[in-house]
Amino acid sequence: MSKGFSLIEVLLSIVLIGILAGVSVPAYYTLFYRNDLNVAKNQIVQSLRRASTLSSASDGDTTWGVKIESGNIIIFKGINYAVRDTTYDEAYQISSSIDITGLTEVVFSKMTGFSQSTGIITLTSANGETKTIAINEKSRVSY
Repeated sequence: MSKGFSLIEVLLSIVLIGILAGVSVPAYYTLFYRNDLNVAKNQIVQSLRRASTLSSASDGDTTWGVKIESGNIIIFKGINYAVRDTTYDEAYQISSSIDITGLTEVVFSKMTGFSQSTGIITLTSANGETKTIAINEKSRVSY
């Protein structure tokens, strides 16, 4: 009587491992992309709320805003991103695999903290899932 595995048993084990890998890898990537999308959405919402709060508190006696770029979110001090005071920039990274369309710059009024821009920010992950963030003139952020 010989001890060990037959060729059939080894091949069956390899096929079984291949099937499990074939099922689990796509599921992993779906969860990976969904997590990136949710993290980006939450970071944008938090940045919009922070800029609104800074403006309503008249921090620095000026307006504050948020600039959204591929891979970056920047909270800035000033009337717009182009003429901002760069020493006060707060930059946060998000996954560069997220495609961002719609509003890319939102500035909030001093004292009231109301948004000077209204619209929708659409985030699309690499696997096609989307999330939307809407901001109205009263700075209500809904997602």
